Amino acid sequence: MSKIIGLLSAVCCIIGSTAPSLGADPLNGKDIAKRWCATCHLIESGQASASDQAPPFTYLAKTPDFDQNRLAFLLLVPHPNMPNMSLNRAEVADLAEYIRSLK
Repeated sequence: MSKIIGLLSAVCCIIGSTAPSLGADPLNGKDIAKRWCATCHLIESGQASASDQAPPFTYLAKTPDFDQNRLAFLLLVPHPNMPNMSLNRAEVADLAEYIRSLK
């Protein structure tokens, strides 16, 4: 019985770590996008300015192979074109879910 409980616990951990958008809050993601992303990305309609070097969030959301889990992973790994935002996993999942909601 303890082996079954251990196996179920392991499966739950794996599912939880590979599905950051589960229970993600797109409204909080929008707030995070306004704070961290709006300087470069067009994050919503009606936004006054953005860089032409960063893709609009609607473009990202509508790409055929968009996957919010992959995007969340990308956001957790700093890369040169973006500032180190130091977001936690829940915030990254919220941001990715907001972008997904723009499809």
